[in-house]
Amino acid sequence: MSIWGKANLLRTRDGHEAKVLPVELFFDLVYVFAVTQLSHHLLENLTPPGAFQTLVLWFAVWLVWQYTCWVTNWFDPDTMPIRLLLLAIMLVSLVMSAVLPDAFGERGLIFAMCYATMQIGRTLFVVFHLGRHHALSKNFQRMLGWLCISGAFWIAGGLSAGNYRLWFWMLAVACEYVSPMFGLWLPGMGRSRTQEWTIEGGHMAERCQLFVIVALGESILVTGATISHMANWNAPTLIAFLVAFLGSLAMWWIYFDTSSQAGTEAIVHSKDPGRIGAYFHYTHVIIVAGVIITAVGNELAIADPARHIDTKSLAVLIGGPMVYLSGNGIYKTVLYHRFPFSHVIGLVALALLIPFAYFTDQLMVSGLTTVILIVAATQESVSRRRMRRAD
Repeated sequence: MSIWGKANLLRTRDGHEAKVLPVELFFDLVYVFAVTQLSHHLLENLTPPGAFQTLVLWFAVWLVWQYTCWVTNWFDPDTMPIRLLLLAIMLVSLVMSAVLPDAFGERGLIFAMCYATMQIGRTLFVVFHLGRHHALSKNFQRMLGWLCISGAFWIAGGLSAGNYRLWFWMLAVACEYVSPMFGLWLPGMGRSRTQEWTIEGGHMAERCQLFVIVALGESILVTGATISHMANWNAPTLIAFLVAFLGSLAMWWIYFDTSSQAGTEAIVHSKDPGRIGAYFHYTHVIIVAGVIITAVGNELAIADPARHIDTKSLAVLIGGPMVYLSGNGIYKTVLYHRFPFSHVIGLVALALLIPFAYFTDQLMVSGLTTVILIVAATQESVSRRRMRRAD
């Protein structure tokens, strides 16, 4: 049969863990650019409206990546049609990422058209391939219905301006983010059950972990790029650079040292892996958002370490680590059924830092938040190792 025919494009379920393939890693390169664009958009629009716009755009970037991730969990990227599908999405994603900074400006319609084309086009391909009688068919048909609804909101927003665009795009995000929570229910089509989402757990966990690496990598790139553009490398600048790097290490440690393998095991051994996979979908969007916000705070601290703290810089310097710890805490609650005590202590310490921060500068606040992250990472790491020895 031709590569364009309805050959079996599904991954083989042979009891062995499905691996993340090179084409999937190549696909993720576009999202390094997208995350960089988002952090720059937030830095240049560090106001409540700008932050909210960045949040909507971040959800869009995450949703198109995550929905594609679910498709490659079921379908084999080594087959030529799926590989070409990924590369086509990659191209459109690159255009979407390029117009991100002006998505709420003159290029809103381009952004919306790129987004809707990827979401609807990819799902149409899957529905066409599966036909009517495959076990996954109804699920993707419901998904297609919701993506068409959200696509209409994306296009309507692209044709609108100002607050109308924001409201249309908020509705679009809600359609795609919330609809899986109630099984993609549509009138006349019923709802999907998470037990029907027969995902490959190790692959799903690894894909989410790789996106966290993408975000942390962007954070390190921002740190290096910021100091490379500094005319004079004085002591405060170098200290801020070191603090930002140590903060990235602490964030890596918090996520990967205690929960990366547990994430894989949670899905693999679950009686309802689809539900756990959906929880990953909901929690990792918070974790990566924390990395993006923290990267903006690092850039501010390196660029002007002695600058007195104002509300805008405080929001990213403390807000980023708070969002990151909160996301990790919720994620680890899914894995371990309790919110880590180290994360509670970290969040309380960050909250107590807020009133003090107004009496100092950006470097001091950046340094203190990094210390809090290091302490949280160390405490949890020691605690998990004691628990393993006890078992």
